[in-house]
Amino acid sequence: MLIKKHQYWAFVLPALLFIVFIIALPFLIGIYYSFTDSNGLRASFIGFKNYQILFHDVIFLQSLWLTVKFSVVSVLLINIFGLAFALIVTRSDNRFNKSLRTVFFMPNLIGGILLGFIWQFIFTSAFKAIASSLNLNFFNGWLSDPNTGFWGIVILFVWQMSGYIMLIYVSFLNAIPQNTIQAARLDGANKWQALLFIKLPQLAPAFTISLFLTLANSFKLYEQNLALTNGGPYRSTEMISMYIYNTAFVNFQQGYAQAAGIILFLCVTLVSFLQLALSRRREK
Repeated sequence: MLIKKHQYWAFVLPALLFIVFIIALPFLIGIYYSFTDSNGLRASFIGFKNYQILFHDVIFLQSLWLTVKFSVVSVLLINIFGLAFALIVTRSDNRFNKSLRTVFFMPNLIGGILLGFIWQFIFTSAFKAIASSLNLNFFNGWLSDPNTGFWGIVILFVWQMSGYIMLIYVSFLNAIPQNTIQAARLDGANKWQALLFIKLPQLAPAFTISLFLTLANSFKLYEQNLALTNGGPYRSTEMISMYIYNTAFVNFQQGYAQAAGIILFLCVTLVSFLQLALSRRREK
């Protein structure tokens, strides 16, 4: 029995050490540094001064609001497109299901930096060619305008994540008993009624998982933001993760950046717990 306990701890210990030294300890150190004026070389304790300044920092508040707005729009669109793709590739009369799954999922395999550069080319070169050939100003200067720049990041992120979320919905759609749907059809239900009253209620756990994943990823967006707009023009498309990075490693205000990171952590935690609580209640 003693040997089995030793074997157990021998397998568990590497994971515990990883959690302690790679996740927990740096997190606690980060909390401490959020109460200092650290610039990476020296640090002195200043209490809550960083947090007081943050809530009067216009750039920080603008980045936080932009991230919240981006997350709401992205989460809605990603789950709408992900569910639509899942319904398309699970149709029994579709011969191209496997090919479509590959096509829809493929953008998720592309790294964030490369994805940003691909869409930067589309929004600059391709859109410019469309604007000049069709004489449509709508396609001009997408990344040089704060409004269209925001929607450019949304389009990129939705294109990347929809295929991944599609797989979650596909797994739950395939788990729905076909005899339930066939019985509803025999009772006179059409496709839309079967979707609304049979499929969607049984997809409640899938909605919980998908909303949680898209929320967490949208708040942490960095690489795509960097490669596509780099926060421009004039920091108008700078998401909160980019703000924290620039504050820490460009302006060397690492204590101040840690405080912003703690605020982001609290926001993500609060929103995630609220979303999970509401989604779990809907599942019952």
